[in-house]
Amino acid sequence: MPRSNTRLTRGVAFAAGVGYAAKGVVYLLVGGLAFLAAIGLGGDNVGTKEALYGLASKPFGDLMLGGLGTGLAAYAAWRLLQALLDTEDVGRGPKGLVTRLGFLISSLIHGSLGIYCLDLLRNAASSSGQDTASDRTALVMSHQGGLYVIFAIGLVFIAIGLRQLWRAIRRTYLKNWYRQDMGPLQRRLADIITRWGLSARGVVFQVIGLFLCISAWQTDPSEAQGLGGALNVLAAQPFGPWLLGAVALGLASYGLYCLINAAIRDTSID
Repeated sequence: MPRSNTRLTRGVAFAAGVGYAAKGVVYLLVGGLAFLAAIGLGGDNVGTKEALYGLASKPFGDLMLGGLGTGLAAYAAWRLLQALLDTEDVGRGPKGLVTRLGFLISSLIHGSLGIYCLDLLRNAASSSGQDTASDRTALVMSHQGGLYVIFAIGLVFIAIGLRQLWRAIRRTYLKNWYRQDMGPLQRRLADIITRWGLSARGVVFQVIGLFLCISAWQTDPSEAQGLGGALNVLAAQPFGPWLLGAVALGLASYGLYCLINAAIRDTSID
């Protein structure tokens, strides 16, 4: 293999690993705070931006935000490569296009989170840290065709949520891992953590997608819910604290899954 290609492959692998690690830390924060709220120890149901905003006032907050911002930008670049180069070999059929569209949306979301971290470092973000899903939805709806865009994004979120559940059931993530470096116990633990994490994230994404569709259908941006809002919806259901606790631990497990990916995932682009 030419040296330039080797350097590119290593560079992509390093960037993807840093990206997965940063994403894992963010989901550990969100899941941890939601679990503390579920058991009544003072946590809160927050989205990713709110979790990042909370770091700004913590010791070494600037350092953490700088590292996470860089990592999230790297993850956004990796997702963009997955969408453009079809690194997962999903093809160009309807299922493959939805998957690659999901990668593209993920790239945009995590790219915006990386920029938000940099904004926090420059003290240019909102003083309250509240950039809600309703606000973003209202902005899109204010443009011509915005209702259709929001409804389509809602359908994509639902599709991604279903795909997460399908991956948990079929364990398709195993083909992306270098499992020869893992012992039997490590493989089993990684499998359990991943299935729980993907299932919880799948449920949350379907809730978010459903409320986006309802928001577009009723022409009411206030119906839209982000990650924190979706957790609040789950908490309001019968046996809410138990349901919220299970999903919160699942989101934390998804964070651990991202850290596992940072260590052993195949990130080749050929």
